[in-house]
Amino acid sequence: MYYDCRYVSPCEAIWRSLGFEIQYRSVPVERLSFHLPNEQNVYFDDFDPIDEVVRRETVKQSMFLAWFKANQVYLEARELTYDEMPMKFVWKQATREWVPRKKGFAIGRVFYVPPGCGEQFYLRCLLNVVCGPTCFEDLMKVDGVQYKSFRDACYALGLLDDDKEYIDAIDEASFWATAYALRRFFVAFLIADCLSRPEEVWDKCWTYLSDDILYRQRLMFNHPELILSEDEIKNYTLFEIEKLLRSCGKSLEDYEGMPTPNAQFLFTNRNRLVYDELRYDRVSLLEEHKKLLHSLNDEQFNVYKTVLKAIDSSEGGVFFVYGYGGTGKTFVWKTLSAAIRSKGEIVLNVASSGIASLLLPGGRTAHSRFKIPINQNEDSTCNIKQGSALAELIVKCKLIIWDEAPMVHKHCFEALDRTLRDILRFTNPMSLDFPFGGKTVVFGGDFRQILPVIPKGTRQDIVNATINSSYLWRYVRVLRLTKNVRLLHGDFSQAPEDLISFIKWIADIGDGIIGGDNDGCFDIEIPDDLLIKGYDDPIASIVQSIYPEFASNVDDPSYLEKRAILAPALDVVDAINDYMLRMNGDELRTYLSSDSPCKSDANVDFLIDLHTPEFLNGIRASGVPNHKLHLKVGTPVMLIRNIDHSMGLCNGTRMVITRLGNHVLEAKVLTGISAGEKVLIPRMTLTPSDVRLPFKFQRRQYALIVSYAMTINKSQGQSLSNVGLFLQKPVFSHGQLYVALSRVTERVGLKILIRDQDDKDTNVTKNVVYKEVFQNL
Repeated sequence: MYYDCRYVSPCEAIWRSLGFEIQYRSVPVERLSFHLPNEQNVYFDDFDPIDEVVRRETVKQSMFLAWFKANQVYLEARELTYDEMPMKFVWKQATREWVPRKKGFAIGRVFYVPPGCGEQFYLRCLLNVVCGPTCFEDLMKVDGVQYKSFRDACYALGLLDDDKEYIDAIDEASFWATAYALRRFFVAFLIADCLSRPEEVWDKCWTYLSDDILYRQRLMFNHPELILSEDEIKNYTLFEIEKLLRSCGKSLEDYEGMPTPNAQFLFTNRNRLVYDELRYDRVSLLEEHKKLLHSLNDEQFNVYKTVLKAIDSSEGGVFFVYGYGGTGKTFVWKTLSAAIRSKGEIVLNVASSGIASLLLPGGRTAHSRFKIPINQNEDSTCNIKQGSALAELIVKCKLIIWDEAPMVHKHCFEALDRTLRDILRFTNPMSLDFPFGGKTVVFGGDFRQILPVIPKGTRQDIVNATINSSYLWRYVRVLRLTKNVRLLHGDFSQAPEDLISFIKWIADIGDGIIGGDNDGCFDIEIPDDLLIKGYDDPIASIVQSIYPEFASNVDDPSYLEKRAILAPALDVVDAINDYMLRMNGDELRTYLSSDSPCKSDANVDFLIDLHTPEFLNGIRASGVPNHKLHLKVGTPVMLIRNIDHSMGLCNGTRMVITRLGNHVLEAKVLTGISAGEKVLIPRMTLTPSDVRLPFKFQRRQYALIVSYAMTINKSQGQSLSNVGLFLQKPVFSHGQLYVALSRVTERVGLKILIRDQDDKDTNVTKNVVYKEVFQNL
């Protein structure tokens, strides 16, 4: 038995249920054929003479070739890619031509071909990005260079990923960068796991990386006539690379196939991690400790004395230093570090974010120091093997300081707890019964700030993910800092009483006091002196407030360094950044990513056939840049990945673009320990950790975002003098408004523009505070 049925999908069902019109509702889809040169389909009957068939005009009038002709005739067509053509033009089958559309629109879909089809696949990739070509040669021309194949053109556009790109990047950078910078560039490739065959890249590029080795050795030995063999130069170069890798906790031995320097150059019998932590100058640290100790206030001294007592008693302990920005938490960390290191002992300073880790002496991110997995669960452990160099370092350390702890999920702390108990049980069997194996651990942070990000999580999910919801919290002793030391030592333009009032206002917003006795999401009024009013274009108005005289300062890094516009939503941030890029009169360059399903996926072949390149290009996920990255010289950007912590190149580091290459970018660092230094930025293979994606894909792109404007979440940890808060959409999570307002150092540097639901300016906005997170502090 058969039934003649029609399947009604959920979206169509709800459309019918709500009573909307159901006739003429289908969206027309135009299937777009394409072909290689002289390989178009030719139709003929069995008995047609072949020479007559070839001479027919229709042979040269395929849909694809007609697109070339339309681009020659219509200016509007030259601004469209092939798949965008049906939106503005109609394919007339009878006359075999594209003509301008008079009404309606259609969606274009280019016929799919798998990667195994070679040039056809590469041609299809080009059709999704190249606008208005008039012939096949135009498709193969990139930046004025005519390539011989579609594959070469795809490679030039950055649509393909292989190690040749990194060889070309080093070759390109060698014309302006020093050999030392190139070695750091190569180390960045290794640390980011970008290279599939690192030994091949080394073989082709070692001459660039070693360009200064002979000069350095002649200088070192004071021997101007010193001659080194090729093998000796390679060996010295590998040794320099090894030193850079070890400063980041890596080694050439970690990369299969890479040569290593001779053993005589290395401290093979020494734990490099322990050695690095014991290299501090104890005499200078002792002097620094005396100065810092003398400057502590009573609250800070109480924290200092309590922690040192726990260390000296060998009983251990877990502490949480709770205080808002300006109460001197970082000052306490520096004092404790100096006290312990001046005695020749080890303290491990870590932070939840790269930016926060740069403020700590010898700081690292917690994830990199303790090998915490990116995606954790309630049973996770750190990837630290018993008996390894890192395990030995942990056994010997006296204190662990973890700053900005409320930012990350409680599973991170629980993973470290399980790992430390396991490692330390071999030195002390009783360690299994103590939190963190009996080590003294000090956490710090401010629960008013943004809590762990839980994709599509409820209020209960977010609160339950915080550290004070962990089983470890019952062991924690909370130590408070309430006195703002910035007021005592800062040099501010406004009166102290005004600054005190401003800081209290921000703290009250963070505590949820302003706006009445509310909990959760509630309305608050913003003072008039902070508001931007009376404007026609809100984006232009807030840009003018934060970036006055932008045209004359566009190339001045000091002008850009301490300014930013903040917004809760990414689409608003993108709109502001696009507006600012248009204001910059320099030449715009667009860098395209190469996207593919993760090759480690068991179903990679199926996923490659299922997901077309343009589908992957359209994915916007947290933690990875967009497919198209628009940049100009002088554009401020922010790193969204850790590249080289020893150089201060961490997630959140702000830079300004100084050179746009084909395969490499040069930028000047604006913040952190390397402020003012020029660095080389490579394309990196990035895999988003977004759990909402049903599959894993990887994107090779520069790990940068334009940062004239940034999301509030991304601004956490930044300190700015001029902040514009654009609330076209209100904040939506705990602590966002508090974080945005507390980025600015003075009231005079803060401007706020608020739009209501009717897109009119207002002085009322939402604040979100989950007060239950403060209950057990």
